[in-house]
Amino acid sequence: MFIEVEQNPNCETSVFLRFKELGPAQRLRQVKSYERSSRGEWCDVVGWTDNEARPECQAMVQPVEESGRGAAYVVYGGTWGLRLKPEEVREPWNLDSPNQWGEAYMLLTDAHDLRLEESN
Repeated sequence: MFIEVEQNPNCETSVFLRFKELGPAQRLRQVKSYERSSRGEWCDVVGWTDNEARPECQAMVQPVEESGRGAAYVVYGGTWGLRLKPEEVREPWNLDSPNQWGEAYMLLTDAHDLRLEESN
């Protein structure tokens, strides 16, 4: 699988990455982020696109082989990456919110840091 995100208003980082898939992708609703706290905090997560009318899209997670680490989980979203906000923040998704931030992608090693969408 390939992940390509160019620098954009949601995230400052450009990435082009390749991973060997170890399993199918799944829909993701929350991820434990260690960006602001070494203990981690649960965050809502969506994919982000350049669609001005509706930039949100589904965030996904997929098990992959990561050189040097072995098995890992890559979290990815739209053409503009991912958008995160702490789970207690109850506001609409917005690039201008100081309570939210963007990431090109995330690479996690612990499945306990992932909360999948409930399947119907």
